[in-house]
Amino acid sequence: MIGREGELDMVRDLLDKVATGYAALLFSGEAGMGKTVLLDAAAAMSLVAGFRVLRAVGTEFETNLSFAGLNEVLSPLWSSIGEVESEYQDALRVALGFGAGPRPDELLISNAAMALLGQAALTRPLLVIIDDAQWIDRASLAVLAFAARRGVARVGFLCATRSGYDCPIEFGGRSTHVVQPISDDAAAALLDSYFPTLAPEVRQRLIVEAAGNPLALMELPIALSAPQLAAVEALPSSLPLTARLQALFEARITGLPERTRAVLLLAALDGGGELRVLQAAAGTSPLLDDLAPAERARLIVVDDANHRVNFRHPLIRSSVVQLSTGGERRQAHRALASALRHQPDRHAWHLAEASFDPDERVAAMLDQAAFRAVCQGDLVGAATMATRAASLTLDPAERARRLAIAAYQTVRSGAGQIGSGLLAGARQSHPEFTGSLRDAVVAAYLLICGDGHVSTVHRLLVDAIRSHPGPWDVQHTIVTEALHTLSMACWLSQNAEHWKPYSEAVSRLTPQPPAELLLKQEVLADPARATATSLTRLECGLVGLRNETEPMRIIRTSFAARYVDRISLCREPLQRIVEESAGGADALERRALCELSLDCFFIGQWDESERLADEGIKRTTGQQYGLGTRDFKYVFALLAAGRGDHDANRARCDELSSWAAPRGALAVEHASAHARALAAIGRGDFEEAYRFAAAVSPPGTFPSNVGEALFVCMDLVEAATRTHRLDEANAHVAAMREGGIAELSPRLALLATGSAALAASDHAAMGLFEQALAIPGTERWPFDRARVQLAYGERLRRTRSSTSRSRAHLSAAWEVFERLGAHPWARRADNELRATGQVRSGQAAPRVTGGGRPETSCLTVTEFAVARLVSKGLTNVQVGKQLFISAHTVAFHLKKIFPKLNVASRVELASVWSQIEASSSAS
Repeated sequence: MIGREGELDMVRDLLDKVATGYAALLFSGEAGMGKTVLLDAAAAMSLVAGFRVLRAVGTEFETNLSFAGLNEVLSPLWSSIGEVESEYQDALRVALGFGAGPRPDELLISNAAMALLGQAALTRPLLVIIDDAQWIDRASLAVLAFAARRGVARVGFLCATRSGYDCPIEFGGRSTHVVQPISDDAAAALLDSYFPTLAPEVRQRLIVEAAGNPLALMELPIALSAPQLAAVEALPSSLPLTARLQALFEARITGLPERTRAVLLLAALDGGGELRVLQAAAGTSPLLDDLAPAERARLIVVDDANHRVNFRHPLIRSSVVQLSTGGERRQAHRALASALRHQPDRHAWHLAEASFDPDERVAAMLDQAAFRAVCQGDLVGAATMATRAASLTLDPAERARRLAIAAYQTVRSGAGQIGSGLLAGARQSHPEFTGSLRDAVVAAYLLICGDGHVSTVHRLLVDAIRSHPGPWDVQHTIVTEALHTLSMACWLSQNAEHWKPYSEAVSRLTPQPPAELLLKQEVLADPARATATSLTRLECGLVGLRNETEPMRIIRTSFAARYVDRISLCREPLQRIVEESAGGADALERRALCELSLDCFFIGQWDESERLADEGIKRTTGQQYGLGTRDFKYVFALLAAGRGDHDANRARCDELSSWAAPRGALAVEHASAHARALAAIGRGDFEEAYRFAAAVSPPGTFPSNVGEALFVCMDLVEAATRTHRLDEANAHVAAMREGGIAELSPRLALLATGSAALAASDHAAMGLFEQALAIPGTERWPFDRARVQLAYGERLRRTRSSTSRSRAHLSAAWEVFERLGAHPWARRADNELRATGQVRSGQAAPRVTGGGRPETSCLTVTEFAVARLVSKGLTNVQVGKQLFISAHTVAFHLKKIFPKLNVASRVELASVWSQIEASSSAS
């Protein structure tokens, strides 16, 4: 059973107790949670263990039939009735309907049942299993609960009841366990086991809709068509249900008053759940009075604090919709549209859903709503509205245009196959659409996200742009979208010739090109040659993003900053995108996570970088293509290189290269080479480091349009000097000096000057190292600064210039490397310190020598600090304030600390840590 390991352990514990005594366990949970499957597993386990199993299943039509349930439990033992006292025999015969007479006293029946069970358990243990206990008659429940509470030797009771029902079974001090929804990981494993060919985005949608309900996970795919399962056709907003799923809630829904069902349909179709909107749509009837029966039936929860109504499970919403008629749904949509006149997007959507025939007025309203959704970063919403607008459109050209918009936003959100289908629909709608600029933009994005070669994408777009008749006004969004897509192809190709038609097209825009398009041309295209003017324009643009409300503009502008160390100027708007996404799978949020995680690596916040990249990878689940995970894998490769995890570095880099090579995506190949070069330097393989760094930036040159050349500038010089390629090292230092690389940012000034020191003679090197470390603001990039300090300390030691200064720089470097978890560099600094005759002082991480607990040496420095503070009872927020990290990062560390120390809670951590401290004091 997937996701129910904890419950199975409870069953095993129950059987162990029953073998030598008695025990009882009650499983409670919503319908579809797998309680019956758990009982079946318990029965199988008990039979293997030599138990005898007695089972009963409650049914609604026998709820009022006294002792029907007891009859089902005890009937298999009836052949042994003669082995109990005659008084008990008579009581059971009457109670169970095998004899006539006055109804016996309930206590007498209970004692008789216990006697019969006890007699049967003399030969082997018994397990009494009762399913759907909420429908077992009250008389039987009273007897069985009495037996479970009093206890019968070698007899166990295992019951399951559905939440929300009045079930008086009570086991006293015995165990009751609420069966919770399974985790998303378990849900994914369950779907993969039974439906291995599901498209990733469909799989993710089912996980969300099922909300951890195993029955829903097994049934929802059955109700979908083959094109829907393959993500060739979009899924509806309300998923269809199988009869088995609909039956979970049908009785409760159909039993509601008509007004209540009407209000529930309004809530299900709108999705917002605001009581104010529902009241306006429902009319004059008191809304809370109409909702009360549904609340009592445990179908909804009324949130008084936020004035909303929420369905207890997504499937209840789907059931309400599926149990309604088409006429009822259209009437509800009309009522909602009237209530939402002040919200144009929702108003337009409900008008569209209420429309039966084509309606250009409503389609135009949806057009505008789709445009606003794009500006807000809601690509899926934009695609949905554009698709609906197309369905209401009669004019073939307009219909094709709207389908193309839907296709473009669908592909950008990661659903390539659905986008491809929408594009095919656009081409069929209007023959002249094929070959148009809009057609080329969608096709190009499909190629980028799929298996298309970057050169093919570039050629397709350039031809379409050059043949586009206009207008070239910036308000004509298809032109600007075409140029943004072309810039992606140019960046991926890192081909100087590819940027020329881009620049030509940007210059044609009137009245003037958008800032984000210019910044891509002036900075992103060739960052090593960015001018002071263009960098100032970039800085102004990034600062201006603090008041920007369009996520798309924030993402497109910030992308130009990645190679020139300016992301810090737009961290706040990028973080705002992530926070406002609220943990969804938004494409723009993933881009924000990419830029933030990469910047965190460079500024020495490696744990936060890992957390952000990990979050980004999780949120790419459901995408068909690897494009969305590319940058996150790059970050993981860099982190693995810095930490000395060479296997992880190699695996991530191999993934990047295998994606990039067949597509001609040199930007990704160069990113992979950067991470490989850094890992090679860390493990002391300078020959390999030189090979990979030179593949990005040949010695003495900074290739046009290769941003990663800035990332590997010092790697190349260090590897060259270590492999006795002094001419190559000096040539690259000269190229840095002549190209003004130090003028681009303080970090690059640090690296350029540090590189000059590495290649210089001993006498000249000392002054250059001092000059590099004196550059203002370089403390912001601690890893790079520590590498320069390490190189300086090594040079001082080897030349015996000043042991004390050598130790100072080596110690400072070691402290930074140790804090970051940069283990190869920390070992290197430590070895150099030892060579100076200094052994680092300081308390080693305390160890626990007994008790089976792991040593704390498995923790990083930050994990050690987090564990120590949490063990003292501090909250995540309090720990974060002390360590200058976020509460999210504290939680991320705790997830890694718990398994390392073999604990499962903060309480256990505190207990273990007291042992650690006691052991440390004793030693």
